[in-house]
Amino acid sequence: MPGTVLLLAASPAGKGCLVDAASVLPVLAAVAPSVLSGTDTANVVELADPLEPQAVLTRLRAAATAPGPLTVFLAGQLQLDRRQHLPHLALARTTPSTVRYTGFPWHWIREELRLRPPGTTTLFVDLHADAETWQHLRTGPLDAGRAAALYGRVAPPPPRRTVAPPAYMKAVATILRSGHRPEPGVLHEQALSRVAHEGGHADIVLTPPGVGAALPGGFVPGPAYPPEQPRPRTPDGPAAADVHATIAAAVRAGRHGEADALAAQWEQTAASTHGSASEEALHWREVRADLAMFAGDAARSCRAWLTVAGTRLAAGQAPADPAVEAAVDRAHHQWGRIDDPARARELGPALADLRLRVPGRREGALDHVQQHLRQLQTQG
Repeated sequence: MPGTVLLLAASPAGKGCLVDAASVLPVLAAVAPSVLSGTDTANVVELADPLEPQAVLTRLRAAATAPGPLTVFLAGQLQLDRRQHLPHLALARTTPSTVRYTGFPWHWIREELRLRPPGTTTLFVDLHADAETWQHLRTGPLDAGRAAALYGRVAPPPPRRTVAPPAYMKAVATILRSGHRPEPGVLHEQALSRVAHEGGHADIVLTPPGVGAALPGGFVPGPAYPPEQPRPRTPDGPAAADVHATIAAAVRAGRHGEADALAAQWEQTAASTHGSASEEALHWREVRADLAMFAGDAARSCRAWLTVAGTRLAAGQAPADPAVEAAVDRAHHQWGRIDDPARARELGPALADLRLRVPGRREGALDHVQQHLRQLQTQG
């Protein structure tokens, strides 16, 4: 099956730029697509210095829903949203004061990749962080969710008035230009070895949990999560990974009813074991919302996301919590895709009520709901 490769380089324009992210793209582009992906053939999508978070989301979502293996090569700069202290990939228009609206939230990457079959998704990242973000990441390193293997490094801020090169990613690209693609862990170690010789010892090294090996010169990459930090809880353990793969295979085969029935069984089990408002139960409810979207049932997907958002708020989560915002945003998106005016009118008031509490990141979301509801009132 053909693979998919996403090449993404992003950094702010002007004096806030810490890394010349786009400089690595010509080197990566010179590598054969089959070598980039590790498959016989591959589709390569390149995104250089994007301006809008939505453009990045669109490309990532398309890549995440493509069948076959997915490899993402990401070079860029991280900044913190000062309101919620969440890391964002800084885009061309991002400044420290506008990162919440002009940056790409890192947790969106986890969201988009979560339904991919385990073992089919690999990310190589070369990121630089400003001083505030660097301190934050030393106690809470990045992850890409249980469905993806994350390799790479986060580098501290370069000296003042200096723009750093994406040395790790250039090392990865240089190794791949030989025409041979080592296993991801080996490729990662080889690239780190080259960076270590250039003085990259202070980097935060990202590897899948349990991966880590000593490199030449005594450089030892740390785990994705330091020992003092618990790893994020994976709902229902390894068995959940297996069922996710089964669900994804059913979706690809068009057996949407089978996929939803299996997810419903796991939701019921999680609710009876952990409670209906538990993260375990909400996880499977969110899976079912996505499955309804894949099946083309926008109304069912919207209703499910509304339920998820309402449950999270009732459990005490803040309206600005990323999980709450994501649920309301997805409900809003699916509501706009409902073809039946009657069903859209039925769900619209509940969405409007949620938008009053959860306005989200995009200005005018509540106005859009209210305007569309007025239009629906005139339709049969």
